[in-house]
Formats: sequence, C-alpha cells, structure tokens
Amino acid sequence: MMNADSSQLLLIDIQERLAPATLDGARVVERAGILLDAAALLGVPHTVSEQYPRGLGPTVAAVREKADPERIFDKVHFSCQADDRLAAVLAETGAETGAETGAETRRRDTILCGMEAHVCVLQTALDLAEAGYRVHVVADAVTSRTAENRDLAVGRMRAAGIGIVSTEMVLFEWLRTAGHPEFRAVAALIR
Repeated sequence: MMNADSSQLLLIDIQERLAPATLDGARVVERAGILLDAAALLGVPHTVSEQYPRGLGPTVAAVREKADPERIFDKVHFSCQADDRLAAVLAETGAETGAETGAETRRRDTILCGMEAHVCVLQTALDLAEAGYRVHVVADAVTSRTAENRDLAVGRMRAAGIGIVSTEMVLFEWLRTAGHPEFRAVAALIR
C-alpha cells in the first residue's frame, strides 16, 4: 500500500493549452487539485512538470496556485526521469531527511497524475520503475486527447507492473485510519 511517509506526488504537464484539448481535462485538473491538497495536509512532497511551457503554456491556474512555485520545472524530454534536473529533484525527494527526527525518509512511492497518459505520463512511469521507484498512476487523474490513447497507456503501464490506482485509493491509503488527525480534512476533499 501507499503510505504518506514514503510517497511523493508528481503532477505531469497539466498545462493551459493542453488541458482543454484533452478528454476530461477539467476532471484531471480537479483530481490533481485534490491530490495536492491532501499532500499538503499529510506532508507529502510534490513536484510539477511543464512540457515546453512556451508552446503549451504554464500549469493551469487551479493547480499552479496550490503548488510550491519552487517545485515547478519546465522540461523538453517527454519523461520527467529523462530530464536531469527533474530526475535529481525526484531522487533528492526520494531520500530526504526528516526535519523532526533527522532520520532519512525513503520516499520511493511516486504517485503520478497528469497529461498526456500515452506520452509523458507513460514514459515517466516506465523510466521511474526502471530506476527502482514504486510507481502508482492515478487513473482518474490522467488523460489524453483520445480515450483510446488513455486506455492503451493505462493498460500498458499495468502490464509493466505499474500500480493503477484512483484518487480515493491514494487518499485513504495515505490516511490508513479514520482515527488519523487529518481524516476529516482529507475526507472533505472528496465529498
């Protein structure tokens, strides 16, 4: 299962000019926002990528406003892991040291959402898995311009051993119990 203490969230290319051209782009934006809100409540670090923002625009405002501006990175590679800067950020986040305890926290579970499922999400997921990360793709928070491309990508990732999950699966696995101090706040995100 995914655990908040061992997870990092990667939001891939949810951009102004791309989102309206995709199938259910508004739903992906909404789900990405929920994941970001839950991550903030539970201390899960996040990273945001932007594919060639000069052409595709910046991250959509609804996501950008919730993201740490220091954690938004532009790229030209389709795979975030193929981009040296992003790969370094993900590796650094994956091996961060806890401020309170000084103990190293292994954040090897990488939760992915974004656009487009059959290009940047797929290539990132496959490359991260090859690099040793446990990758989970949030199926209701990824999209492509066509259902066929989205469905083929999800099927291919599943066949490659990538975890296919939903937004609610991520949130409730991060919580683990209704007794979690943030349970009510996180549950309110999906009402």
